[in-house]
Amino acid sequence: MVHKVFFICFLIGSVMQGYGQDDRVLGLWKTIDDNTGEAKSIVEIYTQNDKVYGKIVAILNPDDRDKTCIYCEGDEKGQPLIGLDIIKNMQWDDDRYEDGTIFDPEKGKTYNAKLWVDEQDADVLKVRGYIAFLFRTQEWQRHK
Repeated sequence: MVHKVFFICFLIGSVMQGYGQDDRVLGLWKTIDDNTGEAKSIVEIYTQNDKVYGKIVAILNPDDRDKTCIYCEGDEKGQPLIGLDIIKNMQWDDDRYEDGTIFDPEKGKTYNAKLWVDEQDADVLKVRGYIAFLFRTQEWQRHK
């Protein structure tokens, strides 16, 4: 009997471990230019080893599609922007993904990051990059 109770507790704990994570962030999202309001690229948000990542899968301006990452370091330096992970190591924490980073390939800067789906519109992803108390939040649109 003790074994059955232990097994049931283990099973419930395993199921509940991922409970509450918002899988709505997963999928394809259009990044929006802060200055023009136009879509710039498509980023795929995906999970790997219980963390969330985001990689550029398309660049919408045909003139920019062959650009490489001039600001990247290590093996990513000089690699195409398409396929580049710009969001890394995001972890679920209560009501959003955080504790990861976002890389701005145009400026060569890496910021701490938070991601969450807008409460009013599930087709809007809030993407916040920050350093200390300075932050900027973008709204990405779900790509359909």
